[in-house]
Amino acid sequence: MTLNFYHSYAIFRITFLLIVGLLMSFNLALLDAEQKNKIELDKQASFLVWQIKQAKCGPEAITKQLAKLNSEQEKAWFQQSVDKYKRVMGVA
Repeated sequence: MTLNFYHSYAIFRITFLLIVGLLMSFNLALLDAEQKNKIELDKQASFLVWQIKQAKCGPEAITKQLAKLNSEQEKAWFQQSVDKYKRVMGVA
């Protein structure tokens, strides 16, 4: 069995990155509170859009979640995340 160039290059590159340590995980505990909050809002948005796609809830769930948020920045970030996940998941 012979390996073609692209296959062997892909194996080499992944191995090289693992050895060098460029494929590392990120420690989310080291982020500041604002960044952690953005990640949490993004997770909530993705979960709500998934629930809408699965017909487990309706669009009013997004409105309810938006009403719970205090700052306009949080609301804007949450709405951006909802729009992103609707586009990605194909939800109208």
